[in-house]
Amino acid sequence: MDSQVEPKKVDASLSSSSSYWIGRVASLQHFVEKPMDERLMRFTDSEWKEVEKRFNRLASAGNGPEPVVKWSEFGFCIGMQQSPEFAKEVLMAIRGREYYKFDITRKELHSYWHRLTDPSFQSRVKIFFDMCNRNKDGKINEMDIKQAILLSAAANKLSLTHEEAHEYAALIMESLDTEEKGFIEPHQLETLLKASLSSSSSPPTGYHQTNEKDPRGKTMSRSEIIFRSYWRRGWIVVLWLVICFSLFTWKFIQYRHRTAFEVMGYCLCTAKGAAETLKFNMALILLPVCRNTITWLRRKPTLNSFIPFNDNINFHKVIAGGIVVGVILHGGTHLACDFPRISGSNQSIFRQTIAVRFGYHQPSYIQILATTEVATGIAMVMLMTVAFLLATKWPRRRSPSLPSSIRHVTGYNTFWYSHHLFILVYALLIVHSMFLFLTDNITEKTTWMYIAFPVTLYAAERFVRALRSGFYDAKIIKVMIHPGKVLSLKLQKPEGFKHKSGMYIFIQCPQISLFQWHPFSLTSGPEDDHLSVHIRTLGDWSYQIYSLFQEAVLSRTKEYPKIYIDGPYGAASQDHVKYDIVMLIGLGIGATPFISILKDVANGLHQKANCGECNIAKGPLKAYFYWVTREQSSFDWFRDVLWEISKTNQKQSVIEMHNFLSSVYEEGDARSALISAMQALYQAKKGIDIVSWTQARTQFGRPNWFNIFFKLAKKHRGERIGVFYCGPSTLARELKTLCAKFSTKTTTRFVFHKENY
Repeated sequence: MDSQVEPKKVDASLSSSSSYWIGRVASLQHFVEKPMDERLMRFTDSEWKEVEKRFNRLASAGNGPEPVVKWSEFGFCIGMQQSPEFAKEVLMAIRGREYYKFDITRKELHSYWHRLTDPSFQSRVKIFFDMCNRNKDGKINEMDIKQAILLSAAANKLSLTHEEAHEYAALIMESLDTEEKGFIEPHQLETLLKASLSSSSSPPTGYHQTNEKDPRGKTMSRSEIIFRSYWRRGWIVVLWLVICFSLFTWKFIQYRHRTAFEVMGYCLCTAKGAAETLKFNMALILLPVCRNTITWLRRKPTLNSFIPFNDNINFHKVIAGGIVVGVILHGGTHLACDFPRISGSNQSIFRQTIAVRFGYHQPSYIQILATTEVATGIAMVMLMTVAFLLATKWPRRRSPSLPSSIRHVTGYNTFWYSHHLFILVYALLIVHSMFLFLTDNITEKTTWMYIAFPVTLYAAERFVRALRSGFYDAKIIKVMIHPGKVLSLKLQKPEGFKHKSGMYIFIQCPQISLFQWHPFSLTSGPEDDHLSVHIRTLGDWSYQIYSLFQEAVLSRTKEYPKIYIDGPYGAASQDHVKYDIVMLIGLGIGATPFISILKDVANGLHQKANCGECNIAKGPLKAYFYWVTREQSSFDWFRDVLWEISKTNQKQSVIEMHNFLSSVYEEGDARSALISAMQALYQAKKGIDIVSWTQARTQFGRPNWFNIFFKLAKKHRGERIGVFYCGPSTLARELKTLCAKFSTKTTTRFVFHKENY
């Protein structure tokens, strides 16, 4: 087993001595005299009207004439309901520890709200000081600070032991109690909090376009941005629509001149036109999921420059939508119009036109439905309906909004198996096309011509995948179970396996299913002698494989479940090599495709450092990595890798890593003020962030993406930045909008890419 990085044991020699802190605190004193933003060290963001509204909702008649709320509802009233213990301490500080359990009147609540929102920074620090100063002697000792640290950590859902809290409290005392009195006073606490809050620069609150001329570039119009962003998708979709429309029109006109038109009219033309588009789309829908072919084609620079291979899954979905429209037009027109007209037409017209196709017997509507052509058509529609509905977002992800009875039979496994009903659909399609009752001409039965090549190509792909996965020996070197139900697998790299950063592989576990293959981004770099993946339990299959490996790890038998791998396959993240500057954005486990990119960039730096003028493969000259997660334990997933990258990157600073923990209240909130202060002190002294235990300082709350884009646009004027994102679609829309906005308002060009599997 590989050893874990133990950042807490880093040598404290990064700081010269305790005198460093005396000088540091002295240098921070100038902050005290400066006016501070009212948002800093805030206890509540609620206006009085909001507070009063909450009071009225809870108020009841007390012993006196005024309505009151219970003291325990104070936190709810001021908007601190998610931190009841912290709210309790705030109430103790402003009311007195002996009287805090009394009911609160509206007048008292208004007075408390005024104190909490006092514009004076000193006044708000005094409240915080009183929270720490439990014996009310005007002094805070190390134990008081420790208790305040534990309280703040609990409010922010941070994991903190008593030993760690003691260490941080001692550090704060060391930096503030320069005279070794054994306590600190309000002005010293004020210095500490102001320094930590002022250390992060205030972001711009608005953006104003300037007419500044930049010799390296120029601003672009919105229409130009839209054209540049979507022209590759646009011409593919337009070409597809033109082909569909042309096929529909050709068949429509052809049947307009058939004798059957006299019986069924334009209903027949519409149905046959739609049938022709269905043949084409049923053939085309297989091509975007021929992953080996696409991975091979995307290596061709010419093709990759005008074909959007990254949108293969999206195009697959667009074609599926076209099939739905075609089925409605074809099947619906036949059932609602054509068949009733055949069974109800005038007998003389029937005999003169299409009677020979029915053996000179005019069938009833039921008899028509019983024919091979119609029965196979209805069966196909039923199978496709099941596959289509179970492939939509809610059933595939087993959305809680679905009724429990339906949710029980949904999930990724259901989607996977139902999607393979296409094998029956294509078999029925061939039978359906061979029994057309309006023609015996074999040249008009062209369905097989449409689907022969795509079906053969797809079948060959599946055969190659099965063959290749059998050759690859997926020997497991190491298994780690991370917090948040994340499984990390380190595999021996099979002989001949070559991949580029940003690619992914498919994994199969026969113990779970002999048929299911699931895609996972590789978190190992191309130069590594192993392969690694991180699997988070987000569905039924991933939960099963997590449980199997967890059981194997706990049993210590080292008999891990057998797995097979297939790949590698190309992904949107591969395009990072096209840019000198990249912006990598991952939410939660969405950071996985970018870990291999960061390792690749770091390996490139290492090679350049060792061989000087060597010809190293082209890659980004600057990489900004933004990782946003909800849980502190998530940092365990890639801590070793991030430490390795930081060590390689230390001299050249090509990679900038920005961690965001959304469970912690934003900097400036009273609940995170002490956490922020000790974070700054510890990192300045030991070079380690106390939240992530990496060298990159963790920022609190959600990122302000507007401000981030603003700073990058200002820093890289006239340059082109590739923005790569992996995570939920909601943020993807926001990021795409910002890319367009800043590309039109500045000379910096942001090009958006989203990971799709």
